[in-house]
Amino acid sequence: MDRIIAGTMTWGAWGRNFSTAEIAQLIEESVEVGLTSFDHADIYGGYTTEQAFGKGFVESNISREQVRHISKCGIQYPSEKRPLNVKHYDYSKKHIIASVENSLKNLQTDYLDLLLLHRPSPLMDVNEIAAAFQSLSKEGKVKSFGVSNFSPSQLQLLQKEVVLDWNQIECSLSETTAMFDGTLDYHQTHGIGTMAWSPLGTYFKEESPAGKRVKKLLINLCQKYSLSEDQLLLVWLLQHPAKIYPVVGTTRIERLKAAKEATTVELDVQDWFLLLEAQKGEKVP
Repeated sequence: MDRIIAGTMTWGAWGRNFSTAEIAQLIEESVEVGLTSFDHADIYGGYTTEQAFGKGFVESNISREQVRHISKCGIQYPSEKRPLNVKHYDYSKKHIIASVENSLKNLQTDYLDLLLLHRPSPLMDVNEIAAAFQSLSKEGKVKSFGVSNFSPSQLQLLQKEVVLDWNQIECSLSETTAMFDGTLDYHQTHGIGTMAWSPLGTYFKEESPAGKRVKKLLINLCQKYSLSEDQLLLVWLLQHPAKIYPVVGTTRIERLKAAKEATTVELDVQDWFLLLEAQKGEKVP
């Protein structure tokens, strides 16, 4: 898996609404700069973005062997494509298998490199999930399995019956809960890889006292390391010993390239803690 993963949530109807040709170009440019892992979900774009990506991929000059497809299932999302009464979760064997088959059809591929259960459900039955995973693995439709947004206790529950390779969680300088609540400790103890969605946090999205403190510090650190603000925020996250894999949601190739470049830099440990202190507004205990 590439250390930086290209998130596709905003490539379609939930964002830039790229044409087939534009998607093909962005796929080619991403692979050219070394980003070959693409993060999807069945619900993105109201169940339309995977299909748009698949059409673009077919038009690109990239082969299936050059890329890794990650997708997620389990959320039943009310939309034009699926007129449901309420947003809910479905982890029945039937739904998981049907979701994967739809993703394969839409992405125009024979297999997923990784399938994630999108969010934990109070009604999830471990035996149903295990049966679905076993069937999908046996048929060669999914190479490996994981989850997204699961707590250590929820991971432990599933691990009674299934092997989990990844947990994709929210983690960034502005969302450090996983670093202190045992989640990343559990990942490292049990050999579970960590992906981080929204790895830049809220820094570029909203103004806050914490953001102002971080921005003031970044002015000097950007000059010291010859990096941009977004690169430094990624470097901070990449330095954690859990070996976090950021899922970067930008659709601009120059920012994707910059994200890739951030993987070669390491912060001085004092600078790492200065950023944490600026975010928290207080010194570590």
